[in-house]
Amino acid sequence: MKLYYHPLSPFARKVFIVAEQLGVKLETQMVDLLAGGGQTPDFLRLNPQGKVPTLVDGDFSLWESNAIVQYLAEKAPASSLLPNDARSRADILRWQFWESSSWAPACMVFVYERLLKPKMGQGEIDPGKLKRGEEKFRPLAKMLDDHLSTHAWLVGDGLTLADLSVAPILMYAEAAAYPMEGYPHLAGWFGKIQQLPAWLATAQPPA
Repeated sequence: MKLYYHPLSPFARKVFIVAEQLGVKLETQMVDLLAGGGQTPDFLRLNPQGKVPTLVDGDFSLWESNAIVQYLAEKAPASSLLPNDARSRADILRWQFWESSSWAPACMVFVYERLLKPKMGQGEIDPGKLKRGEEKFRPLAKMLDDHLSTHAWLVGDGLTLADLSVAPILMYAEAAAYPMEGYPHLAGWFGKIQQLPAWLATAQPPA
């Protein structure tokens, strides 16, 4: 299987973390999105959105990071990351849908304004957008913190795809100055994620 990625993408890192946790080896191809690499005809045939990550397995091309990690977990030998019972799987999917529809977009406001916009020369940081971003972020962070106040992990009693889908966007929490203060349970959970061998092993993207 071959993964097309960009080293700055937290969504591509999500796939690398899950693959590392599962012991799945991936061939890799860096796509230089900042130089328009996602818009080439060859890449758009693999992913019409022109985004990473994109996984190619034989004649099958798959995009959307949560779909990719589900696919890897299904193909790997039995793993606690994706339990067999229907309720646990549905709960994992719930957190993955929440991550893609709510959590990641809220976090990306800070990533874009404080990191990507300056890097791409797209103007000054917009305080108004940061304020609106914080208004979106805080209720979500509180919800996550409240859940983690009574749960060690997002689903069940151990690490699952839910944790490894929700956490990667926090790789930029410090650099992009997410408003993380006041969420001790969220901080404690993320601290555990950061100590995972799979997290540490993916701190540097493939060459």
